[in-house]
Amino acid sequence: MRNLVRGYFFYGEYYIMEMWQLKQRQSLPLDAKINLSKQKIIEWYEKNNGDVYVSFSGGKDSTVMLHLVRSIHKHIPAVFVDTGLEYPEVKAFAKEVDNVITLKPSMNFKNVLETYGYPVVNKMQSQYIEQYRNGSEKMKKLRWEGKVYNGVRNYKISEKWKFLVNAPFKISDKCCQIMKKDPIKKYNKESKRKAFVGIMACDSSQRQKQYLQNGCNSFKLGVSKPLAFWVESDIWDYIKKYNLKYAKIYDYGMERTGCMFCMFGCQFEKKGSTRFDILKKHHVKLYNYCMDKLKLQEVINFVNKQEEQ
Repeated sequence: MRNLVRGYFFYGEYYIMEMWQLKQRQSLPLDAKINLSKQKIIEWYEKNNGDVYVSFSGGKDSTVMLHLVRSIHKHIPAVFVDTGLEYPEVKAFAKEVDNVITLKPSMNFKNVLETYGYPVVNKMQSQYIEQYRNGSEKMKKLRWEGKVYNGVRNYKISEKWKFLVNAPFKISDKCCQIMKKDPIKKYNKESKRKAFVGIMACDSSQRQKQYLQNGCNSFKLGVSKPLAFWVESDIWDYIKKYNLKYAKIYDYGMERTGCMFCMFGCQFEKKGSTRFDILKKHHVKLYNYCMDKLKLQEVINFVNKQEEQ
């Protein structure tokens, strides 16, 4: 538990683990990782008197998470948020799974875009751009110039993406909050259950930081991440080891199965094999809808043109 672990401060923030400890855990063989994850699952289950659930997206990571949890406690429910942005293969797969509670957001994606803006680049940069555009003069200064801690300037819009403050469309990071997090937050409050979430430190620098600060079981935040020290290859090795069914969208070459129309990170994808190229090949009607009706093509064209200059 958190209060039994000695931590340290770095850049003014508290950490309970150092990078070498994470690397050490990531290098463990799969069976050792499974055993350690099971320990974390049992700890979380007992601490919360069995009032827990698995946050289930229908993707491969949460599929492994669900199987691992139910290998110990078969009755634990899964919670799936039907945002309307899931790939058809993911939604179909989620419907095949037993004991799944389905939630829905209060707004659809089109309304979120019109009200708040488009998710571009990544969550942090979208948030900073939105705050610069709509914030106070103090906030504008912070997001444009940042703040220096120990010689490092943080909390600012990246120089590379500053042109987006003049984009002819709204930009925001609020999509995930409204479409996914708010329905889950409401469920948590009403059910009093605590979540198992199948995310890994290797997914992003932000998730790595969260793991170093909180470990697998964060009793303060009310969430358990028993797969946090796993890596991508472990997920597929586990699927093969236990011959698990999974959403067939991965067989088309899709590496991640987040929201179909999300543009976070698409600037790093290789042209000709992007998430939108795969969507066009297998679901052309959905592709045309997001590019034309939702005007994603205009947003992508603006970002690409300005970035190339």
